[in-house]
Amino acid sequence: MAGMGLLAIKRRIKSITNTTKITRAMGLVATSKYKKIREKVDTNNDYLYALEETINQVKENYEEDSIYMRGNNNSKKLYVVLTSDTGLCGGFNWSVANKIIDSLKISKEDYNIIIVGQKGRIIFKKLNIETVAEYVEISDPPSEKEAATIINHALSMYISGEVGEVYIVYKKLVSALKNEVKIEKLLPLNFDNKDSSNKAYVDISEINEKTFYEIISLFLGGKMLNSLLHSKASEHRARMESMGSATNNANDILDKLNLSYNRIRQSAITQEIAEIVGGAEAQR
Repeated sequence: MAGMGLLAIKRRIKSITNTTKITRAMGLVATSKYKKIREKVDTNNDYLYALEETINQVKENYEEDSIYMRGNNNSKKLYVVLTSDTGLCGGFNWSVANKIIDSLKISKEDYNIIIVGQKGRIIFKKLNIETVAEYVEISDPPSEKEAATIINHALSMYISGEVGEVYIVYKKLVSALKNEVKIEKLLPLNFDNKDSSNKAYVDISEINEKTFYEIISLFLGGKMLNSLLHSKASEHRARMESMGSATNNANDILDKLNLSYNRIRQSAITQEIAEIVGGAEAQR
């Protein structure tokens, strides 16, 4: 019986050891990807800040009536929800999904949803929540072309009057040790006026509706790319933590299994010694 117990424990130790190698390797890959995309996030944050300064100055001085600022008299909301294409990243995707679901339950307003990421697509199908578009297999890191494709879809729905407000839902990398799910309004333009003392001067004398649209598209594309980068960085950070936790848990199980293996083995050795001594005593 002891021998069977030892054999079963050895097999389990081998299995968990192999699993530990996989989780450790995945954790290292996630860490490497996180470090690389974190640099892109920091750089892109500066670019987005410059875009916000420019669009804010234009918005303050543009005298024509524009749906990008006043709205289009439609109360329907569009949410662009960013999730991951792959799993093994802990509660990353559900935290994003739960944030928007809770918001929809509270508001009880008419809405449309665009999903980015295969996992979000699966979650919303399970919850029987319909979507107007789904974008999957986003590259790592996300590209400007992908960001433009997604935001242009949302922008066309806004311009046509299908929706009156556009929001983006994603997990933002607040710091190296913190990230949180954000719901940020994109349209109509909605960000606080900033101190204009450090702003670069923008000549708006030649800006017409077409040019204004191009500026809006540039800003929204930049915002979408920034959000995609933040989401991807948060995903890698979540996977890094998840794989680290899985490795630690596996090591704890290995410690317990090794302890049980040694105890059973020691017990079997002790029993064999006792049987040998007993047999020797019986022959005297």
